[in-house]
Amino acid sequence: MKTYEWELKNGISRTKEFEKKGLAQFAVNIGLKCGHACTYCSTGAMLRVHHAFKELGLSAFDNGYAIVDPTTPQRVARDARKIRKRAMVQLCTTVDAWSPEAQEHDLGRKCLEAILSELDWTVRILTKNAAVKNDFDLIEKHSDRVLVGLSITATPDKSNRIKIIEPNASSIEERMETVRQAHERGLRTYGMFCPILPSVADSPAQIDELVKFAVDCGVEEIFAEAVNPRGRGLILTEQALEAEGYRVEAAAIKNIRIRQNWSDYVVRLIKNVQRSMRKYYDISKMRFLQYPSGLSEEDIIEIKKDDAGVVWL
Repeated sequence: MKTYEWELKNGISRTKEFEKKGLAQFAVNIGLKCGHACTYCSTGAMLRVHHAFKELGLSAFDNGYAIVDPTTPQRVARDARKIRKRAMVQLCTTVDAWSPEAQEHDLGRKCLEAILSELDWTVRILTKNAAVKNDFDLIEKHSDRVLVGLSITATPDKSNRIKIIEPNASSIEERMETVRQAHERGLRTYGMFCPILPSVADSPAQIDELVKFAVDCGVEEIFAEAVNPRGRGLILTEQALEAEGYRVEAAAIKNIRIRQNWSDYVVRLIKNVQRSMRKYYDISKMRFLQYPSGLSEEDIIEIKKDDAGVVWL
């Protein structure tokens, strides 16, 4: 994978979008393109207008490269001192701080150190990489101020599918083991099942398995989300699965490229997550993140008949 370096302007930034989601009031990001190369990623659709892509002659929607900023911790340290009204920071919201290219510069740990060196900041870690466990020693020193979360996007029986569509992320088994280790060390944890893809992780039995796993790991809350249909993510995911012979899963992804089918999938998914949360955990700790756009009017009405745990955005 080709890695480009590009200096950004921001260190710690306000994020009203993630505040609405109940995740964090502030965000840190360490680059513009993540080397995990998840096929369904919607970051390209969000960042496509950044002038770095044009100047580098790259498409935000292509994979095979990463854009990272090794100077990020310097700005994070500056902002951590400067900002007076302190709250939760999510590390990260668009580009993973423990992705392979970020690890080369130890950006996850350096950003954590910069934030936690100042009082009153708390941090929500979100990553797809088990390398975060290398920083558990630092997190233990500030265990009341850090929430550890790894994005779990399937049950272990579908890990071979996930390896195709999340090619450079840690395996599902490694991510789950890392969450277990965090819990065993007394660290605060939360569940993150985003996205839950059709025919990959959305059956009632699979959702039950994920929820029970999270409960066993002492999570404080569980976030879940349908796959974002923006950009070319669904097409790339379908193509990747089809190329490796996973035709059932590829067909399921192709099916939800039709707007009404995507809307139907979201309704089923919400109901399955609600059912599992009520059975194995606590519906008040469910955070299903959902934009109404893309849903049919009939499906919005159907969801609102029982939208316990749904965070409307």
